[in-house]
Amino acid sequence: MDKTHIPTLVIAIMICLLVTAGCTSTTSTPVTVTNPPITEAVRVPQPVSFNATPVQYAKVNGVTLGYREFGSGEPLLMIIGFGATMDTWNETFIGILASKYHVYTYDHRGMGYSSEYNSTPSISLYADDAAALMPALGYDSMNVYGVSMGSSVSQQLVIDRPERVRKRVLDSVTYSIRIPETKLLYDVIVLSGIDPNQTKGVRQESQANLAWSGSWDHLSNINKSVMLVVGTADVLTPPPVTYQIAGQINGTWLVQFKDLPHIGSRNAPVEYGVNALAFLGNNESPPY
Repeated sequence: MDKTHIPTLVIAIMICLLVTAGCTSTTSTPVTVTNPPITEAVRVPQPVSFNATPVQYAKVNGVTLGYREFGSGEPLLMIIGFGATMDTWNETFIGILASKYHVYTYDHRGMGYSSEYNSTPSISLYADDAAALMPALGYDSMNVYGVSMGSSVSQQLVIDRPERVRKRVLDSVTYSIRIPETKLLYDVIVLSGIDPNQTKGVRQESQANLAWSGSWDHLSNINKSVMLVVGTADVLTPPPVTYQIAGQINGTWLVQFKDLPHIGSRNAPVEYGVNALAFLGNNESPPY
């Protein structure tokens, strides 16, 4: 039997953002989730303001990481992708998550508000930073939402330090950039690494991605609750890669958003935000 249980999320955003999740079959064919319609009755939380939210700093593993925090409740650590900073997140998307969770965004070392460094860059190093940031923020463990390279960091985090991770959302994910399906992503990362116009931090992230051996051999050992999210128009980490990952991790939730690209929360922040709340707030395994 396939290890993946694939829910169809029927999302109705009411005043208190109620979300329901139903199930389909346990077959290996994922079900496409059409972007949920938003009606006039919807009351979406106000977007957060990055400019109005002070940057704070935590000393972690010999560097200083800049971070912001929003909302209250269970902690949720947001791990950003390649070449991006915490200012890149969509403010509406973060506002929806912060309506139910204590959301923390931060910059990887060498990027944005975080300090530079001279050690060899690696995905494991970024994962170590995420693991060390949690106790610096006052938590033994946190829920984690990673996008693109952030989903690679999130995978490495749960492989290296599983005790630090509660639930995980892996958005726009791959288990390696060196597979045929991710050739376009590989080319982008290679070119960024040799582009003299890129910042030192971006070139270091490129080096880290190219050196990463991937997560495939460890996926079947992961026993943390995880939801995989992909847009059907994602050409950098296309849906077939997500299906492969889903087949390796027992009890995976897999949600596709029709016609949306890589990191679709920038295009459909409400749908992505409510989808994440549905998963994070559900205490059950995916239904059969």
